[in-house]
Amino acid sequence: MKCKAFIIGGSAGSLEVLLKVLPDVNVNIPFPIIVVVHRKHGVDSLLPVLLSTRTKLAVKEVDEKEKIVAGTVYIAPSDYHLLIEQDETFSLDYSEKINYSRPAIDATFQTAAEVYKTKLACLLLSGSNSDGVNGLKSVKAWGGMTLIQDPESAQVAYMPMQAKLNVKIDQVLPIEAIAEFINLLS
Repeated sequence: MKCKAFIIGGSAGSLEVLLKVLPDVNVNIPFPIIVVVHRKHGVDSLLPVLLSTRTKLAVKEVDEKEKIVAGTVYIAPSDYHLLIEQDETFSLDYSEKINYSRPAIDATFQTAAEVYKTKLACLLLSGSNSDGVNGLKSVKAWGGMTLIQDPESAQVAYMPMQAKLNVKIDQVLPIEAIAEFINLLS
């Protein structure tokens, strides 16, 4: 698979996974890593700073209409849905919450699936609701790769387990295998 975008979605328990995975991702990956995690407005504004201390990749919070660039870790801002446009730019949306969340993982996975189709890989991490499940269904329908954190290794197994029960998952990854998997997509 020639990957054009790798998207990671997560909620409760996912930050710990990101802190373990990002340090081991190759700095010269030829695609962006887009991170959508549930976080409260204003509370986690230091997330990009925290993640940037763990990786040599550029890490930044997404800006409206920003062009998506390879080798960058993009963080969805709190309180906005992160959408991927056909021209491979970001769009921030303040519409209703989805699965009690804004940003919603479903919104990002679904819009990215329509843009990147077979060149998209999406990973769902630990979390306590089913956000991301419908998004993974869209990724699968457009021919992209669907991945979940092994529910056994998740701090909160509900989110990856719901995906496993409701979507044809291509790969179930233990935490230790995630960075290597990303690197092999290069």
